[in-house]
Amino acid sequence: MNASVRWLKNDVINFEATSGSGHQVVLDSAQTLGARPMELILMGLGGCASYDVVSILQKSRQAIRDVRCEVSAKRADSVPAVFTDIHLHFIVEGENIKESAVAKAVELSATKYCSASKMLADGGVNITHDFEILAV
Repeated sequence: MNASVRWLKNDVINFEATSGSGHQVVLDSAQTLGARPMELILMGLGGCASYDVVSILQKSRQAIRDVRCEVSAKRADSVPAVFTDIHLHFIVEGENIKESAVAKAVELSATKYCSASKMLADGGVNITHDFEILAV
């Protein structure tokens, strides 16, 4: 896996990042052209965990219609302002969704499958999870 980051050389310090698969994202300290780098970490964690939850729920034949992950975080007051706490709140919509299936999917993501979660937790970040089910 690889990526490159190129300074856009404008009045604000921002960059264009290109993934090894060719996708581009703008990183922006002023938040006018793109997300801040630390926001991308949260987005990556939410995406990694959401992938797991959707995949596990599909394999358990749950009739999911939508899955969202709301990620919130607290950062240290000192520099470097690392994440100290991150909370992932999953919102699962569907028909006759079993609470036990969602709980299992979230737990498996958190403890077994999500590489981003494992990496951040091993680095000292307190990561918590919860979920709600919305019937359609």
